[in-house]
Amino acid sequence: MPPYILALDQGTTSSRAILFNAEGRPIAIAQKEFPQIYPQPGWVEHNPADIWDSQLAVANEVIAKASAQPSDIAAIGVTNQRETTLIWDRKTGQPVYNAIVWQCRRTVPVCEQLKANGYAEDIRARTGLVVDAYFSGTKAAWILDHVPGSRERAENGELAFGTVDTWLLWNLTGGQLHVTDVSNASRTMLYNIHTRSWDDELLRLLNVPRALLPEVRPSSAVYGETDPQCLGAAIPLGGAAGDQQAATFGQTCFTPGSVKNTYGTGCFLLMNTGERDVASPGGLLTTIGWQLGDQQQATYALEGSVFIAGAAVQWLRDALGLIRTSAESESLAASVPDTGGVYVVPAFVGLGAPHWDGFARGTIVGLTRGSNRAHIVRATLEAIAYQTRDVVEVMMRDAHLKLDALRVDGGATANNWLMQFQADILGVPVQRPATTETTALGAAYLAGLAVGFWQSPEQIARQWSVERTFEPRLSAGERDALYSSWLRAVERAKGWVT
Repeated sequence: MPPYILALDQGTTSSRAILFNAEGRPIAIAQKEFPQIYPQPGWVEHNPADIWDSQLAVANEVIAKASAQPSDIAAIGVTNQRETTLIWDRKTGQPVYNAIVWQCRRTVPVCEQLKANGYAEDIRARTGLVVDAYFSGTKAAWILDHVPGSRERAENGELAFGTVDTWLLWNLTGGQLHVTDVSNASRTMLYNIHTRSWDDELLRLLNVPRALLPEVRPSSAVYGETDPQCLGAAIPLGGAAGDQQAATFGQTCFTPGSVKNTYGTGCFLLMNTGERDVASPGGLLTTIGWQLGDQQQATYALEGSVFIAGAAVQWLRDALGLIRTSAESESLAASVPDTGGVYVVPAFVGLGAPHWDGFARGTIVGLTRGSNRAHIVRATLEAIAYQTRDVVEVMMRDAHLKLDALRVDGGATANNWLMQFQADILGVPVQRPATTETTALGAAYLAGLAVGFWQSPEQIARQWSVERTFEPRLSAGERDALYSSWLRAVERAKGWVT
């Protein structure tokens, strides 16, 4: 067996590649940022060529960094920003439009019309999702409706739709594979998570031709091999999963009730609910976590999606100039004893779970003449933790489970101040693992299982270890008083756009 698994981690702001060894440790990492496109307020796009070119570049770079050969790679696992939508020509591979990013809010009016027409409950029953512009289905329909000739070409089978995993797999195989996995399919608002198939009623409702859609495969299975021109050899493609499902797998949340939170551009909590597809009256999403190739049954999860987390820190740095680096936010937050009553609600693209308000916008409340940049920076970090509690409160209630500890990963977990405040505001320990590259690690684990690099999830679970545990320090009274004021601030942000 070759010594490494290659994980391709295609994110919202950068593409990364990591080589892992049999102990699940990263051997080499390469990363490349790519541009964000904002055609108008609330719209977010990517150039599909930037996605592919940056991902291919870091894949080759990481192999060179490790002084490895393509023959040293047992399999490749793909993980990706979810819901981001692409449509391209099957013959030429040329996209008909830019990728519409998961954050993009352009289809809010379509979603509002679907709700007004009474379709929300039926869509939720079939997909586990709320009707929101976040998901891929309305994005695909928008492209077909706004790119001249594309709808007719789609109906004739000339075009291909995919989320980013599908786009990467297509390009990695020179156009030979048009596939996605169950976790990504479950985020399209076109896929029935109970029958595990594309849903004809949803396709009709959103006016998306079936001929456009990829084949749905398990998350861990050999799909095919790479075109040797990409990486210098034909390497097995061992699986794919959306980034949050991959991170949950990488955190080895294999038992029902286990929870992880990923702090990236957004913030994403997932709870493993096992073989139960738990409905959430409180506004969380019921989603497919993964399906292993040798198992017919899928593993389900409850998910709460916070749209803006790490992106709020980037906003402090890039738009406001309050910090020079993201790391500086930690020392600034610690430089004041509290926020001085300031609350930042970073609803820049609306509010996600459990509020689902596409018309909310960012607000800063509680400002006084004594408020300074440290207060605003601290309040922005606190907002990440408060939004996490918003989701946890609903998750515990809907799943009838108690949170014993929160496993965390993602870039912001390097901020010790934030992790401590997260423990304080939740009132439970926060566990940061020794390997925080859990999204890529999950993709590696899924691919490795498909080719026998690892033998079982149980073997993988034994590799997980804690680097640091943050114990809560606040009293219940202090915690609830802070959170109560946060909820008041959120109410001020809701329904701002008319």
